[in-house]
Order: sequence, then C-alpha cells, then structure tokens
Amino acid sequence: MKFSIIQEVREKNPLIHHLTNNVVINFTANGLLSFGGSPIMAKAPEDAGTIASAADGVLLNIGTIKQEEVSAMIEAGKAANKKGAPVVLDPVGVGASSFRSSIVKQILKEVHVTAIKGNAGELAYLVNIPWERKGVEAVGSGDAEKVALKVASTYNTTAIITGETDIVCNGGELLYNKTGHAILSKVTGAGCLLGSIVTACLATEGSSEAQALTAVSFYGLAAEYAYSKKEVNGPGTFLPHFIDALGYDPEELRNGQS
Repeated sequence: MKFSIIQEVREKNPLIHHLTNNVVINFTANGLLSFGGSPIMAKAPEDAGTIASAADGVLLNIGTIKQEEVSAMIEAGKAANKKGAPVVLDPVGVGASSFRSSIVKQILKEVHVTAIKGNAGELAYLVNIPWERKGVEAVGSGDAEKVALKVASTYNTTAIITGETDIVCNGGELLYNKTGHAILSKVTGAGCLLGSIVTACLATEGSSEAQALTAVSFYGLAAEYAYSKKEVNGPGTFLPHFIDALGYDPEELRNGQS
C-alpha cells in the first residue's frame, strides 16, 4: 500500500462518474465521500458523455443494467478514453445470463478499460475458464492466478480479483492483499463501493497496479478496523463505523488510534 496515493486522492478530491447499480448508489456515494473522492451519478445517454468528459474517472457497474443504459456506459467510457481518464469495469454477474454477457462484450469491444474488478468467477468467464457460480456469486474454486494473468493480457488491463486474498495483475506480475474481513460479504454493495475506491485511486499519478493494490489494501484495513470496534455487533452496526474508517489515515487504522 502506498500512503501517497491515498494522500493524493484527498488532495485532488477526484470527481468520479458512476454508472452503477440501483441497489448501491447511496452507499457508494457516502463511501467515496468519506474516502476523499467526489461522486456523481449520471446514467442518461443524453449527458453521460458530457459528465464523463468532466470527470477524473468513470466506473461502469452492470449490477442492475437495463438495455437503455448500455449506450450511456459506452458514451461515458469513450469520453473517458478520449480524455485519458481511467475507466473501471465491474462486470457484476456476467455469465449469469446471456444479456449480461452480451453487454460486457460490447463494452469491452468499444471501450478500453483501465481495470476490471470482480470475483474469480466473473473474471474467469471473461477468458473462458470454467468456474462454478451461484447467481452472481462465484462459489467454486480454481486457479485464480491463471485467471488474473489471462484477463490482464487478453484485455491489456489491470485485473483485480476480490476474495479472501485479493489478486492484482498487470502484465505478468501478480500482487496480493490479505487485509479485509468476512463481514464485508454480509453487506450489500461492499464490492461495488470497492470499485469506486479503485477508480479514485486510479485517478492519481503512478502505476495502475500500485494504485489498485493500495485501494484493496486500504479497503480491507478499514473493514478490519471498523469490525474491531466494541460497538459492532453485526452488519448493521458495522456499516457506520466502516464509512467513518474510509476517511482515516492508514497508520491510524493500523494502530487503532482513530
């Protein structure tokens, strides 16, 4: 984790354009605000490109995607590509239906994505590696490192596989993160908010693999800190402490001083 990346996010307050799913909009906005970014949500095809042109990064999350939103995602992605701003794709549940699969293929054909973030099953699907799924969740096991390497090379991007151990891959290098807490799996949208944090970190200067690793490492550390609070008894009491923790400094989280 590079503290300088987090400091730069807080100094720059990057504007992140979210085309995300309806379940997580409020949670994502509050989480990014606490972390140091500035969220904007705009999914209308008529202004998605304009908003993206003014943003420092774009997050495409297909969690509750509708056909009429696809053109907005592509317009936003193209505008970000033209500006040189990062684009993060969260292919939620790709492979769960032919509709989702076709949308992701279309986005990847027309937009260059800086990073693809998802669980192992989602990213395995993108490179035709078999992986057991249950709805939008990956429930099987397999060679996640092989998946990360193949996604990174196939799409010339940074692959981020989330799980008990997060894997970040850009080119042939594999990086790992073990911070985090299982309670995140009991919070709706925890993965979606991570996509927002990743996008904000990618809006800083430096290498995308260091930015992505910093994002997942800090996110996990914030979860560990929040869960350690004596007032936390479950997902409901965890959430406000987690949102607070996203605004703290990494050293304070590690030392439990905030």
